[in-house]
Amino acid sequence: DVVRGGLVTNSQLLLSYRSGKLTPSQVARNIIAVLEDCDKSTPPLRAIVQWDQEQIMLMAEASTTRYRNKCTLSCLDGIPVCLKEEFKVVPYHHRVGTVYLGTQPETEDATVAKKLREAGAIIIGVSNMHELGTGTTGCNPNRYHKIPRNPYNPNHFTGGSSSGSAAAVAAGLCPVAIGTDGGGSVRIPASFCGVVGLKGTFGRISCHGSLPLSYSTVSVGPICTSVADAAIVYSILAEPDLLYPYGLKQPKATLSDMCAPDLKGLKLGVDWTFFKACDAEVLSACEKAVKHLQSLGASVVEVSLPEMEEVRVAHVICILSEMRDFLQPDFNKHFHEMNLETRASLALASQFTALDYIKANRQRTRTMRFLQEIFTTVNCILTPALPCTAPRIYESDLVTGSSDMTFTVRAMRFMQLGNFTGIPGLVVPIGYSTAGLPISLQVMAKWWDEAVLLRIGLKLEQFRDQTKKPSIYYDILA
Repeated sequence: DVVRGGLVTNSQLLLSYRSGKLTPSQVARNIIAVLEDCDKSTPPLRAIVQWDQEQIMLMAEASTTRYRNKCTLSCLDGIPVCLKEEFKVVPYHHRVGTVYLGTQPETEDATVAKKLREAGAIIIGVSNMHELGTGTTGCNPNRYHKIPRNPYNPNHFTGGSSSGSAAAVAAGLCPVAIGTDGGGSVRIPASFCGVVGLKGTFGRISCHGSLPLSYSTVSVGPICTSVADAAIVYSILAEPDLLYPYGLKQPKATLSDMCAPDLKGLKLGVDWTFFKACDAEVLSACEKAVKHLQSLGASVVEVSLPEMEEVRVAHVICILSEMRDFLQPDFNKHFHEMNLETRASLALASQFTALDYIKANRQRTRTMRFLQEIFTTVNCILTPALPCTAPRIYESDLVTGSSDMTFTVRAMRFMQLGNFTGIPGLVVPIGYSTAGLPISLQVMAKWWDEAVLLRIGLKLEQFRDQTKKPSIYYDILA
């Protein structure tokens, strides 16, 4: 039941390809068989909601030929990936978790989809998501989507809103998935499903071709089986895109010192009052993980994160106001086709005023100032990823969906600071609860310093000496 190393990684696939033991075409055939199987299972996994056998095989065969001729395109050549349905991916429907958007197949790729194709990756389809990204459970009862299941326990949620992306990676369908994160939407499902999730700095990876639901808080990032894989995907996707103005002036993405043998000289900031606001099991695992980082030469520095309650409220005002603004026509025209939870969230959002939005953005400027100061004394900030493990799915959720504002707010607790101020964050699985559900730690760093996150993440990965295999797991190398 317990495997060292655990889930299939990029590097395992690359070794198999380079040695000629396996070809991308063989792996693609395995994936197609799995995609057919996993939605016939009881309950269905519902990780990938649109896929096309012919498309998958075309990309795989092209990659197989490149390996044969020794002219591969990148470290992602032949690697299976999926993208959240929020991205435009040819020839799929850009539904964004709804029943009413994307009535025609897409004819143009989002920038990240284009870059993945250019790198030789095999796009196995688009993944399930919380309708319009409006929640943290992943619960989407409409006819095109249904409820994605947590591979560690199918009676629990995956987390959202990049729900299918995390489920696909944890269940072994692909070692890499792409999500978007406006309020924890990459890091929450990655944590609940026991895989690695990276939210880049605001603007670092192009959002062009994804639905701009909340333009000031959202970042794109990979969900992967390992930190090394997240680093590879990040290094391929992170660069300015003329079609995405927010990231044009970014410094070059590097992976400097990522493989340093220890963490000597690094200062890890912890606000213990904030850190401890989580379940006892989560706290115990996270404290041990922090000690592990100290044992590798890092020092822990107590910091104070001021006005976190104000940050929480201000982030909610920003993200919901922007979504409500963007979705105004949908709210008027497609109200009755939306899930109940989406309607409730957008109705709540309509109560915010211009004054609320202005005040929230003043808070953003203050908080960014505080962070600038904090980052002169520490290299990163550590928190638990989530205060709890993945919540259960109830029978009624399958029919009417789930709307639990208390849970939504709680799940975003450690996530909002990164979205609100644009700093990058990485979540790495560090253990399991007694019920066998994954627990993760989060590392955040200053703007554009993803390299230090990946360096700490690699060491954090070694803390969990074994990876429990999820109860739903497909071996695509078999």
